[in-house]
Amino acid sequence: MIRTEQEYELTRQKLADQEDRVRQQAAQLKAMGIDKDGIKRVLDPIRSFSAQLQDEIDTYERLKRGEFPEIENFDGMGQLLIALRISKGITQREMAHRMGVNESQVSRDERNEYAGVTLDRAQRILEVLQVTLTTSVRVLSSGAA
Repeated sequence: MIRTEQEYELTRQKLADQEDRVRQQAAQLKAMGIDKDGIKRVLDPIRSFSAQLQDEIDTYERLKRGEFPEIENFDGMGQLLIALRISKGITQREMAHRMGVNESQVSRDERNEYAGVTLDRAQRILEVLQVTLTTSVRVLSSGAA
């Protein structure tokens, strides 16, 4: 998951470099007389990596636009907290300042996607981001009468 504008730019550059390598390698393979199926077999793993990079870029861009994934039973809460910071245009440094912690703490927490975050801490992050999180509850049928 891309968490900072710097990571975003690095990932975009990595994708551009990767696409250049694919084009160059495809041209070399074609010059060697390898048919389209052979070229495809060689390049598919590389293209898969490129698709993964593009997906990360697309996700970051959606977050910046304020498009958030739904979470269920708090699964994905850490990613949502990161997404909210990104969508508000707040850097990790600024977040740390607002939280009264060291920037390395925010970086570490986000790298771990806030694993084990307490409800109090999640609430504090939401307050700092000036975000309200609403929930809905759906009771599952237990089959017992």
